[in-house]
Amino acid sequence: MDVMLVLAALGVGAPPAEDSFERHANIAYRTDKDADKERHLLDVYTPKGKKDFPVVLFVHGGSWKSGNKNLYAALGQSLAADGIGCVVCNYRLSPAVQHPAHVEDVAKAFAWTCENIGRYGGKKELLFLCGHSAGGHLVSLLVTDPQYLKAEKHSPAEVKGVAAFSGVYQIVNTERVFETPFGKDEKVCKLASPLTHANGKHPPFLIAYADNDFPRLDEMASNMHAALKKAESPVELLKCKDRNHITIIVQFVNNSDPLNRAFREFVQKNSK
Repeated sequence: MDVMLVLAALGVGAPPAEDSFERHANIAYRTDKDADKERHLLDVYTPKGKKDFPVVLFVHGGSWKSGNKNLYAALGQSLAADGIGCVVCNYRLSPAVQHPAHVEDVAKAFAWTCENIGRYGGKKELLFLCGHSAGGHLVSLLVTDPQYLKAEKHSPAEVKGVAAFSGVYQIVNTERVFETPFGKDEKVCKLASPLTHANGKHPPFLIAYADNDFPRLDEMASNMHAALKKAESPVELLKCKDRNHITIIVQFVNNSDPLNRAFREFVQKNSK
């Protein structure tokens, strides 16, 4: 089941008042001759009339093979209405590309955010990452393996915190779900796994998973939490009750949702 289709069908979350946020749509974060005119775009949601607010770059899921920023308007609007700027990016998808193209695109989207968010009122010193499912994998890999940000002349040190919801932290070369986006090479898959790199000091993490999540995602979340804790890197683990892989992100747009509250507290705490 594609979470983006579910979000679109439900039209989830009552939209906040239009005078509480601004949307700047379809901005190209890559403009060279090889840029993809659809996949190298992002949307910026900002709190209306505010400046120097924290900003989160949100990365969608979809098994690295599907998904679109346009279906997360409710998420961007709700965060902006609460005073948190939100950048929602597309990235190239498999089978047209394979790892590391996905994470390289997210690195470019982060670089664009660092270099441009000030023009929209956001504070580049208060940048966060957030992702669901495959997006949780991508934001986690981006900060635990610094090579991708380094290629964009940036660093994980610029990230104030990472929130991964129902994320994938271990890519296994023998499992079919990973074959198209990552291939079958064991070494490639191991190096594409955030868990492989979770052995040093990293930005604070908020790791969340659903009590009825996809198989092994609860185990992966626990293993990632344990690895970061062992490395003495700040990390929180949250099991979301009465949620599954889809509803964990569908319900996130509601202010009363426990994960929504935990995320806002995470941003507030790490913005000090």
